[in-house]
Amino acid sequence: MATLEATVRQQPHAAVIDLKGDIDGAGESALQKAYADAAAQKPSSILLNFGEVGYINSKGIALIVMLLAQARKSGTRLLTTGLSSHYVEIFNITRLSDFMKIYPDEASALANSG
Repeated sequence: MATLEATVRQQPHAAVIDLKGDIDGAGESALQKAYADAAAQKPSSILLNFGEVGYINSKGIALIVMLLAQARKSGTRLLTTGLSSHYVEIFNITRLSDFMKIYPDEASALANSG
């Protein structure tokens, strides 16, 4: 398993969290810190970029649900990009996609982030 790395980039209407590695229980602190850093700027949207994520287990899905709850509480839209077709299907099955818009690429996500 690859340890999760999460870095934040600011864009005009959104903060982008670039995720690299595996999203599981061991990645909770990295994910929480990146989300807190992104949310501190009070963007209208936060984009989770899954482009370099190899694996998400059930604990990882629970962590994403936790971020979604934080975003909804603060009125921030949570967007996603870079999900493999397998994880798009998982997000559809778990109904995460009902609450987080999935975009095929970062440009289209950012175009709808304002």
